[in-house]
Amino acid sequence: DINLIGVHSDGGMKEYISVPSNHLLKNNKLSPDQLAMTECLAIGAHAVRRAEISEGEKVLVVGAGPIGLGLMQFAKIAGGSVIAMDIAEERLQFAAEHLGVDFTLNAASEDIPKRLEAITDGDYPTVIFDATGNPKSMMDAFLYLAHGGRYVLVSLVMADISFPDPEFHKRETTLLSSRNATREDFLWVMDCLEKGLAVTAPMITHRCSFDTMIDNFNTWLNPESRVVKAMVEL
Repeated sequence: DINLIGVHSDGGMKEYISVPSNHLLKNNKLSPDQLAMTECLAIGAHAVRRAEISEGEKVLVVGAGPIGLGLMQFAKIAGGSVIAMDIAEERLQFAAEHLGVDFTLNAASEDIPKRLEAITDGDYPTVIFDATGNPKSMMDAFLYLAHGGRYVLVSLVMADISFPDPEFHKRETTLLSSRNATREDFLWVMDCLEKGLAVTAPMITHRCSFDTMIDNFNTWLNPESRVVKAMVEL
């Protein structure tokens, strides 16, 4: 019986929307840009809370899109040493420059096992988040997990995914899924933004007015646009 505004019923694409007052979180300290980005960051914050990261753990985030970038920020806030992995070098550069991730790994051009062994002193990451939305990546990434590690699937795909059972058991893998975010996650994100622990400004790469949104929408789907998040302004 879950009904999330913007998921199960129409949400933020409407000019005006009526919501129950107890669904609103008041804040007079953050900018409109920061508040608009809170939901996106809360997805990553929720997944990080579920993973229960300990100080100094090696954390691999697969996928450096908006959700992945949120995961990286909150994994670092939780005390993790973050490895960003993607196939787009510009996304990895973005994560290193603006989010201060500890390591980057280009899955298209580097030897992944060799690099991970070097980064983790042969132990592999103890936490892996997948934020790719790619079934093959979701099935492959757990092979880079340390013994006893946690594998958190943040991506949601309309497909079956499977793992080789001997490898899954050998690692004593803990498999987690993460969906949406809670009020607690939103409050954590807002607190981190107020304290300057998390950032939104670098992620907002494109802007347009409400009236021109439809004309701009398709251009944002082009990888050459290098959009991270587009902000619609009224």
